[in-house]
Amino acid sequence: MSADTEDCLFCKIVAGEVPADVVATTPRSVAFRDIDPQAPVHCLVVPREHHGDVAVLAAADPLLLADLVALADEVAGDLADGQYRLIFNSGPRAGQSVFHVHGHVISGKQLGWTPA
Repeated sequence: MSADTEDCLFCKIVAGEVPADVVATTPRSVAFRDIDPQAPVHCLVVPREHHGDVAVLAAADPLLLADLVALADEVAGDLADGQYRLIFNSGPRAGQSVFHVHGHVISGKQLGWTPA
């Protein structure tokens, strides 16, 4: 790990240094259950490579972003009815608390719109 990723929780999960309830993987991405679920299905999809947020990832490797979205769709199809919300928070004011890009796959119930 580089100095930038040495303390990154998601890098440690990807490396197997921190346990997680992994539900699906690809060669480039990992999906695991959120430790504080906000819906019956609440998983995170993360790239194995460290990128700070979704815009950084999209600029650096659009195919990896596509891999994340495909994995999110797979998780929602396997664990729920295939209908889901995929949320990427970018920056602390937007709710990002781990600065390794991750998408929240939210599914398993009727979802309202509560961004506040």
